[in-house]
Amino acid sequence: MPYTAQDWLISAALLQFPGTLDDGRHVNEADVAHWRDVFAEVRDAGFSDVDLFDGWVRPGDLSSARLTALKEAADDVGVGLPAISVVRSSVIDAANGQANLDYSHRTLEAAAALGSRVVSVGLHQALTPAQKAQLWFWTVEGYKDPDEREAWDLAVARLRELGKHAEELGLILSLEMYEDTYLGTADSSVALVEAIDHPCVGLNPDMGNLIRLHRPIENWEAMAEKIMPYANYWHVKNYQRDEDIARDMYVAMPAPLESGLISYRKAFQIAIANGFQGVICCEHYGGDGLSVSASNQRYLREQVLPRSADYALGESRVRQN
Repeated sequence: MPYTAQDWLISAALLQFPGTLDDGRHVNEADVAHWRDVFAEVRDAGFSDVDLFDGWVRPGDLSSARLTALKEAADDVGVGLPAISVVRSSVIDAANGQANLDYSHRTLEAAAALGSRVVSVGLHQALTPAQKAQLWFWTVEGYKDPDEREAWDLAVARLRELGKHAEELGLILSLEMYEDTYLGTADSSVALVEAIDHPCVGLNPDMGNLIRLHRPIENWEAMAEKIMPYANYWHVKNYQRDEDIARDMYVAMPAPLESGLISYRKAFQIAIANGFQGVICCEHYGGDGLSVSASNQRYLREQVLPRSADYALGESRVRQN
């Protein structure tokens, strides 16, 4: 049965929570009380569900007993764990590709143990020192996937392998769009998913990762028309953007969903008309990102999803006739 505006699964990203404790230990080693406190903070902001962003906790590196404790902490607080996002662990990283593939498999196993529905992975790699030195890391170019058939074929093979594992576990795999990777344009993202050709593998159409670049970009609406038929999970965030093409000047900075370049009202109309019924994850960089994400959730539930569903239903009928 299709989601309604009120019961659609909308999770909070955990971008604002560091993966290292004050004493230098990784969050994986934290007391359960620490995990519970983070979940409670997210719940109190207005979320019923959490995306276990692995920049915070790394479920794929937890023992079975610790996974059980993590799940119990979430249950105690009253938040669901529908998704895990694996970031900067590209399976075609020249130095760490095999290790990242193994970690992604472990994360799928962890997702199944936690009762999650989806694991999002990508081909983006670690931030460079130059990127880390910036206020906004996306203002400096980082890693780029090679223009080589061998690397493309390896990405297809390894992501298909993960898709097969996800299917065995009753999960879906979502591929996060990200600049300068094989998921860095609408056409390349669609080509990659079609080459993988597995029913459990789709796209995380995170267009925010692309419109924030300080360079010319694809038209977001044209992108959405191409990628939404393949969407199965969605990181949503937005950016204000200004361009002065004559001066070769491009500027972008984080903005609430309703205030940025992407019209999420239109984007959801396109997505739902194409059958999108995936979990949504609200992200925001900078400041009190959790509160901005909570405002974004309210905007989606109160303004976007009710009207988008009605509009998209009519549009899908038009497309069928």
